[in-house]
This record gives sequence, C-alpha cells and structure tokens, in this order.
Amino acid sequence: MRPNVVTRTVITAAAVVGIAAGSLAGASASFAASQPTSTPTVSSEAVVPLAVNNLGLSTAQAKNVQRWLKEFWGYTDAIDGLLGTNSWKAFQRNLKTFWGYTGPIDGIVGSGTVKALQRLLKDSWGYTGAIDGIAGPQTQAAFKRFANGILALSVDSGIVFR
Repeated sequence: MRPNVVTRTVITAAAVVGIAAGSLAGASASFAASQPTSTPTVSSEAVVPLAVNNLGLSTAQAKNVQRWLKEFWGYTDAIDGLLGTNSWKAFQRNLKTFWGYTGPIDGIVGSGTVKALQRLLKDSWGYTGAIDGIAGPQTQAAFKRFANGILALSVDSGIVFR
C-alpha cells in the first residue's frame, strides 16, 4: 500500500505543477496580447538638430553679426546669438553681392560660403591665410575681429543697430 500512496502523491504533485505552469503560460500569453504591438513613431522634426554654425564666435559676437545682417541684409529672425540658416542666408546675400559667392542662398555654410567669407576677411579683417574654404583657426580669428569690429564701425559712423 505504501507504493500506491507515493505514486499518487507524485502524480498529484505533477498535475498541480502542470496546471500551475499552464496557468502561468496562459497568463503570460494574455498579458503579452494586451500590450501594444507597435512602438510609437518619432517625427523627424523631433530629431533634426538646429543648424547653427557660429564659426567660433561667442553669443555676444554672433549677436553683433545678426544686428548687422538685420540692418543691411534682410535678416528678420531673433537676435539670439545663434548663426543659423536664416543668419547665413542673409550673410550669403552680402557675400554674393560683394565677395564672389556663387552658390545658392541656402544658409548652408559650405566651402563656397567660407571662401567668400575669407575674401571679405582678407580685405579688411586681418585674414592672411589661403582662400581654401576651410574655416580653420585663422578664419575664425578674423571672423571674431569682424564681429567685434562691425559694432565699433557702426558706432563711429552713426549707424544704430536695432
């Protein structure tokens, strides 16, 4: 009689474990089915970085440039010290008019924009490097002189930036 009790106990335990396992498996499946099957999408606007290229200028220096662009070259955005696409579009209008820029007015600071900027900087702002379209340390230093100097020139000439 003893062997039957052990056998029944083992069979009962196995059945309980099987039922419990089946219940857990069913619960997992029903839980998984209740979860969303797709992940939310992210709009491209949320991940596009702001296209700002101050070429080494501080915020205060970039504000000087933006004031000059606003006064003379049709810049209409905020004076925020961030030379973004619209700042560079206005600058490209100047570079196209006076400094040999031949590219599109697109606000992208590519080698053509930098070459024209280097011609401007070489003319009056102490740039002595090559006109190579690379905004290296010499270009950035001359651009800083330009950013600081245009404000001083405007004060000397009586031009008031808004």
